[in-house]
Amino acid sequence: MTSETDQFTRLRLLVGDEGINKLQNSFVIIAGLGAVGSYTVEALARAGIGKLRLIDNDVVSVSNINRQLYSLHSTIGQSKAELATKRVLDINPNCNVEPIQGFINLETINEYFEGKPTYVIDAIDSLNPKTELISYLVQNNVPFISAMGAALRTDPRYIEIGKMKEVNHCRLAFMLRKRLRKRGISLDFDCVYSTQNLSDVPAPVYPEHSELTPGLGRERTVMGSLPTITGIFGLMLANFVIQKITNIP
Repeated sequence: MTSETDQFTRLRLLVGDEGINKLQNSFVIIAGLGAVGSYTVEALARAGIGKLRLIDNDVVSVSNINRQLYSLHSTIGQSKAELATKRVLDINPNCNVEPIQGFINLETINEYFEGKPTYVIDAIDSLNPKTELISYLVQNNVPFISAMGAALRTDPRYIEIGKMKEVNHCRLAFMLRKRLRKRGISLDFDCVYSTQNLSDVPAPVYPEHSELTPGLGRERTVMGSLPTITGIFGLMLANFVIQKITNIP
């Protein structure tokens, strides 16, 4: 049934009542609410996912504004998890949203990922928590998809979805694979990545522009990124999960 008062009318026409019911009865966890993850959350909220758990330790900074959905001059210093929650509820007041402002590690991971999620989306850009999260998800047979490096990418034609073992031209994937292999973790999981060859593109580190993870003092390398490419990564993650839940091609 469609109606002009049903905010999911256009979606219902594509996935049917059964698809809408599946989306509304799904539980998706998004880890990382930055340049990639913020757009993932946006699409899933508009698709009517019934329960979302949003995890990010960070607060908005000025340097986030060029590419992160919740980052505005009016939100500087505010929790990304809380900002994301407010936006989701403004999009779909019926969504059950759980914000978590915290850092993923061995001490927190069991708590953060309890409850048998339908799908988990890894949009983390830090190597250590990304390694811990993927190891946990693989070992516990939790369905998930992961984002590889979107920084420095400029051409959307090279963005695709495939298995981690197939990813090339991505330093984040290279370093992550080394760590996962040492743990004996299978690389046969889905991820979004770019095959654009960056061999001629410098990736300088600017110490005066490095960022610290709040409360942890972890320095992160600052690299250039486009709002378009990171947004496409995030939307592709969301689209993949929507397709899996509704079984649409």
